[in-house]
Order: sequence, then C-alpha cells, then structure tokens
Amino acid sequence: MRSRLSGPFVLPVRDIVRKPGEMREHSLSIPAPERWGEGIVAVPAGGELEVDVRLESVHEGILVSGTVDTRYEGECGRCLREIAAPVEVEFQELFEYPGQETADFEVQDDHVDLETLVRDATVLALPFQPVCQPDCPGLDPVTGERLTESAGAEQQAPIDPRWAALHEFTDQDGSARDRVAPSTEES
Repeated sequence: MRSRLSGPFVLPVRDIVRKPGEMREHSLSIPAPERWGEGIVAVPAGGELEVDVRLESVHEGILVSGTVDTRYEGECGRCLREIAAPVEVEFQELFEYPGQETADFEVQDDHVDLETLVRDATVLALPFQPVCQPDCPGLDPVTGERLTESAGAEQQAPIDPRWAALHEFTDQDGSARDRVAPSTEES
C-alpha cells in the first residue's frame, strides 16, 4: 500500500491510535477519481460517492466499517438500453498497526487510506449481468430490434423443418383443425 498523507480518502486517526475503545465517525461526499468497474456497468469518473465510515481503535489496529452509496451507469445486458441504478455496499476491514508482518491494510503515519477498500467493495457490488427490468426480453435474434419495442407486431417463431409437416394440421391461430373423419359406431 502506498503512503499518501493527503487526499479525499485519507483520514487522520492520531487521536485514537493505541486507545482501544475510542471511536470516530465521518460522513464524506467524494467524487470517484476514475471509472470504477470493467464490465458493462461502472461508476463513472466524477460520480458522487457518499461514504459513511466508523473508525474504531482496537488492540491490533483501527477497525474501519461503513457504507458507500453511489450510482452505476452502463447498458442492459439483454437489450443494450442505457441504464443507471443506485448501489449501496457495506465494508469492514482492519487497518493493522505497522509491525513485523506485512498486512494488506496498515495504519501509516497516523492515517488510514480508504480508497482501495472503498473501490474494491464498490466494484464487487456491481451487477455482473445488469438488466433494465427483471423480465427484459432482450433483442430479436433475427432483426436485432428490442423485443419490448416490437411487441405490438406478432412475430412467428421459425418452424423446425422436422415438424413442418404438422403445421398444416393447425389453423393460422394455432387451433387444431377438424381433420379427423367422424367415427361410425359399429353395432
């Protein structure tokens, strides 16, 4: 972890370092420094991040817990329509005091840097296959049009050639024709 003493994600903890039981809370409103996410949705650069964080001093270091509220933007994974939706994620991590072993997160110069923690938690909370609505029908495989827009036009599904001969036994509306000759009763 790189050492930075300034930035919107760096919080001072000098007053609670090595004082187990002490706690501080912060509410931050920070623009995303860059685009967060590599999929078809992401938090755009400059997107507002509302971070509520609690810093608690424990024997091993500073326990950081909180929530991030933001919005992601991108496109629907089925119909490619532009979408934007809120995302809320909780996080918790121990920033250890510097010592013999190397830790993922450490208290450095009486500060904690939350950027990596907040970014990782936010990116992992983004949907893998986002949709504009839960029952989005997607695109027509033949025309490429959105099925929600062309729903008014009745479209015939392609007929499997193996079943084509059976098609003549139904009317256009799909009901069965009366092709069977009336049965005669034998006495």
